[in-house]
Amino acid sequence: MKKDIWEKKVKNCKERDAEFTTVSGIPIQPLYTPDSLRNFDYERDIGYPGEFPFVRGVYSNMYRGRLWTMRQFSGFGTPKDTNRRYKYLLRHGQTGLSVAFDFPTLYGRDSDDLFAHGEVGKCGVAIDTLRDMEILFNGIPLDQISTSMTINPPAAMLLAMYIVVGEKQGIPANMLTGTIQNDMLKEYQAQKTWIYPPEPSMRIITNIMAYCAKHVPKWNTISISGYHIREAGSTALQELAFTLKNGFTYVEYGIKAGLDVDKFAPRLSFFFNSHLDFFEEIAKYRAARRIWARLMQDKYNAQNPRSYLMRFHTQTAGCTLTAQQPENNIMRTAFQALSAVLGGTHNEPA
Repeated sequence: MKKDIWEKKVKNCKERDAEFTTVSGIPIQPLYTPDSLRNFDYERDIGYPGEFPFVRGVYSNMYRGRLWTMRQFSGFGTPKDTNRRYKYLLRHGQTGLSVAFDFPTLYGRDSDDLFAHGEVGKCGVAIDTLRDMEILFNGIPLDQISTSMTINPPAAMLLAMYIVVGEKQGIPANMLTGTIQNDMLKEYQAQKTWIYPPEPSMRIITNIMAYCAKHVPKWNTISISGYHIREAGSTALQELAFTLKNGFTYVEYGIKAGLDVDKFAPRLSFFFNSHLDFFEEIAKYRAARRIWARLMQDKYNAQNPRSYLMRFHTQTAGCTLTAQQPENNIMRTAFQALSAVLGGTHNEPA
């Protein structure tokens, strides 16, 4: 009898309501009932927090057990100015650093290169030499602070500089924590900063994965990014599809290079965008974790449970904001950050 009532109410709603979709164009039904979940197995499809397939989060208590790292993406023109900014941020409660590099650095160009004219220090900090990196982190103990570096084609060189700065501070590489973006596939798809063709870039990436697995085991070797794909105009579904495919491609190249999947996969991390379609964003994060966990187990034969964990950073969506509406922007980003929290972000809504 109850089922008949539900079906009647659904039919009535459909007759009265206009058609609605999510931002990505996915149809939204006017009414959902338990009948909407046919063939639904709770433990198989959702599960519990901290348990396979990690739909509800990769840890059992998530941010309540350990608050996410707070980072403000920042980089001023010179290493000295940026160092001053980082110390200010750390004094005021920031718990990690996120380095914004200028365009010449992103392209592997020195500041005195002709191609760098007019761009030095414009959208981030200029880092040309090891000395620049030493100034950037002067007085900042790298064994106590994790650092995210948004760098792609020259990621190996910047990481090498960071390791040497740690050594000069007396900190061995195996104590360093942080992330290099190092996600070249999304560069060809969205952000467009590259130096080398795809195959040589993939070889550099697998070399970094192999080196860090042995020498810098706490370092995230790639931040597989959907953020730039979404900012370039994709839907939530396309963001997820491209990002997951890129991630699985890195796994396949690592295996093809002779690496043990359980040695490098636990240090792969992700980076997603959070838009304003509240429930769609939550569903996106949950679906992503389930897909990643299942394929890592079933297709790539990972045995280490940490290889199944999709650990990801979330950043609120720049393309949803309006410069002339700062107070509205505060509400927009708060809303976006809340969807990331409810979707199970383990790292940092920014």
